[in-house]
Amino acid sequence: MIATQTKVNVIDHPLVQKTLTDLRDHQTPSHEFRANAHRLSYFLVYEALKELSVRQVGVETPVGPGTGVALTDYIILAPVLRAGLVLADAAQQLFPNVRIYHIGLKRDEKTLEAQSYYAKLPDSLPPDCRVFILDPMLATGGSAVAAISLFDKMGVSNIHLVSFVAAPEGVAKVHKHFPNVHITTAAVDNHLNEHGYIVPGLGDAGDRIFGT
Repeated sequence: MIATQTKVNVIDHPLVQKTLTDLRDHQTPSHEFRANAHRLSYFLVYEALKELSVRQVGVETPVGPGTGVALTDYIILAPVLRAGLVLADAAQQLFPNVRIYHIGLKRDEKTLEAQSYYAKLPDSLPPDCRVFILDPMLATGGSAVAAISLFDKMGVSNIHLVSFVAAPEGVAKVHKHFPNVHITTAAVDNHLNEHGYIVPGLGDAGDRIFGT
């Protein structure tokens, strides 16, 4: 099993951390929270995509021939509803024609287990495709594991999880079940409270993004 810490990329760029600080602030109003959530999504997805494969191609510049690269990966975005939509929106700015499959999961507040209510996926996927699961909060890890399992059962091995904030418990659960999954996040926080929320975290991302 690969050491967990080698699969977790915490982005400590000053702009990322400033944006995360604004998201954490309980006084940040909903419209500013949405704007900052979109900004942080863009930063994190951009960083996660640095692992993409490329091939060399020729290119004609205004002053002569040169060389460049073309992307070669079959890329899929899998936002976890509903909060993951903000990450997907930012990712589409980077890949306007990317394939998107929405995953509907909700947490049982008594058991803290994830329950699926929507997952419209194709019958098969290329085994060498890259799937980016987008879920702002990696708390207990239940939703992440459930989402990853959907693609793992289809034979996909290259899976990357992108979250604003993670809890150590969530990271451990993901890597207990799927040790090769990469995680990109802005922070790994202290712990989960008795209700399964990340501490200090930033509250309920979905409620704060959509103002409900």
